[in-house]
Amino acid sequence: MAEGRSEEDKDDRTMKRLLLTTNCLLLTIGTSGGPLVMRLYFLHGGHRVWLSSFLETAGFPLMLLPLAVSYLRRRRTASAAGTAKPKLISMKPPLLAASTFIGILTGLDDYLYAYGVARLPVSTSALIIATQLGFTAFFAFLLVRQKFTAYSINAVVMLTVGAGVLALHTSGDRPPGESVKEYVMGFVMTVIAAALYGFVLPLIELVYQKIKQPLTYSLVMEIQFVMCFSATLFCLLGMIINNDFKVLLPSLQLLSPSHFFFFFIFYCFSSKIIYMFQTQINK
Repeated sequence: MAEGRSEEDKDDRTMKRLLLTTNCLLLTIGTSGGPLVMRLYFLHGGHRVWLSSFLETAGFPLMLLPLAVSYLRRRRTASAAGTAKPKLISMKPPLLAASTFIGILTGLDDYLYAYGVARLPVSTSALIIATQLGFTAFFAFLLVRQKFTAYSINAVVMLTVGAGVLALHTSGDRPPGESVKEYVMGFVMTVIAAALYGFVLPLIELVYQKIKQPLTYSLVMEIQFVMCFSATLFCLLGMIINNDFKVLLPSLQLLSPSHFFFFFIFYCFSSKIIYMFQTQINK
């Protein structure tokens, strides 16, 4: 019995390491490739900010795969143990409402981020977004009582000073043909995006602490799925209001199905959906 339990624990640890490695790999691809692909779109004449913000979380259906694998695994375990079959959806209504609200905030953050990328070089926007660490530390202290350390304080100060230095040189890296007003607006929108996402992350942690359910990998993935779905729907409404489809559909007709499929999949994998794909592995 003890030997069987030990073997099961070993399999669980292996699965957790595999999931953690996969999430880290996707995060690396998304954080490095997402801004580059988005900026490339704007450099080649694109100007649909709502479209770019929509694609940042449009890859959320990919989460159905790990959710399905997790459900089948739980069902097999329950069947072997002779217990009741697990529920397909484990989220309760209050948790669903909280996840939807956070998703809407994420959709707004997507738009602010895309607006900044449309007007700033990737290097500048990346450095400004890095100040998100400072906002995250501040809101984490307010919402979840996260303690400050010498390392976190040093990182916050250095990143804040770096953003301040960028603000003093608003004309040094301004793209050709872009006015000072547009550059400053992009700078401000990116700072707001960093602040908003710095608020969203501790808010997610607060939700994790307040839910009256066991925090499992499946539950966390369900939360992320609802958040990304809400964010995508928010940006989709923005696209409809902005009449983006009137311009988008004629352009898509010029692409072959294979080119469109490659473009869509690559963009989704290189977008903020990878940010949202991070999860806390239940220990």
